[in-house]
Amino acid sequence: MSGIYVHIPFCKRKCHYCNFFSVASEKMKEGFLDALKNEIGQRKDYLGKEVVKTIYFGGGTPSVLSPYEIDDLLLAIGYLYDVAEDVEVTIEINPDDVDEAWVQELKRTMVNRISLGVQSFHDEDLAYLNRLHDSKQVFNAIKLIQDAGYENVSTDLIYGMPSQTTKRWKSSLQQYFELDIPHLSAYALTVEPGTALEYLIRKKKTEPLDERKITEHFRILQEMTADNDYIHYEISNFAREGYYSAHNSIYWLGGHYLGLGPSAHSYNGHSRQWNVSNITQYVKDQDSGQKLSGIEYLNEQQRYNEYVMTSLRTTWGCDLEHIENVFGEVYQRHCLKQAAPFLDEGKLERKQNKLFLTLRGKICADGIAS
Repeated sequence: MSGIYVHIPFCKRKCHYCNFFSVASEKMKEGFLDALKNEIGQRKDYLGKEVVKTIYFGGGTPSVLSPYEIDDLLLAIGYLYDVAEDVEVTIEINPDDVDEAWVQELKRTMVNRISLGVQSFHDEDLAYLNRLHDSKQVFNAIKLIQDAGYENVSTDLIYGMPSQTTKRWKSSLQQYFELDIPHLSAYALTVEPGTALEYLIRKKKTEPLDERKITEHFRILQEMTADNDYIHYEISNFAREGYYSAHNSIYWLGGHYLGLGPSAHSYNGHSRQWNVSNITQYVKDQDSGQKLSGIEYLNEQQRYNEYVMTSLRTTWGCDLEHIENVFGEVYQRHCLKQAAPFLDEGKLERKQNKLFLTLRGKICADGIAS
């Protein structure tokens, strides 16, 4: 199973916490779309004979595109790639971009899954994050999406903000459950270098993050999702049965994917490569085919590390038999030796031949994996 990721690098303005590549201007949109279609053609052999099971429009803000522009890109991909009939096609959308005409037109395209960037149901938190939308637009967008007939919908929420009380975090989760949305991506706020949030904290213009609050919010998240019958299938992702993100599961399960657009990453099992993180350069180089800015060939140790890091985050666990078959008995023994203290502490558990994070372990997942 393989997937295609399409990076749309435009935003109306940058959120304080975001370090994804984007530009707060749409003046190069036409040239970018031409360059993107050119790259779709240039990279058509990257996935070989693999069937494309997922297509994901991320950003940036893909919803700055019109449904016609999205459909045009999908038609180009469908013409050149072996796309499955039941392909999952996801688009990230901001609530302030959604109106009835736009979402009705989108429903006529191949897009069958919506990822809505809610972040919070409370205006105080949205202002802290420098989001353009307010809570009223959130509820309006969800209604329009559901009324249009979209069932496979995901929302993003952020927790651990200094401005966010525990009461408001519980309230945001309760609002989510009452809206009957089948998938939730919930992320702890992080301070990334070079972001406005990092600058504001460094200059003491806003409070630093409180790790105790983040841990408490994560515990509440685990409890409330379990109480509402959501499966915690990846550290930051929760879903009802049948609504896992097929595209993101490709990343977590070591599948292959092609990344299109500036800053997009690709992986074919042996190497990882990434495009230039500069829209001017990306558009300029559309005829030369020189969009790549780097490539890394993974050795056995790197591939083992990536497998452990990603598999432990998921409900499928870290398969010791897979490690032995792919990497050898030495790696399997090493894995068990490193896991032993966490098994003793109750942060990992072993079921048959797999290692899983416990509820306690999920709070410190990255530390355990590393």
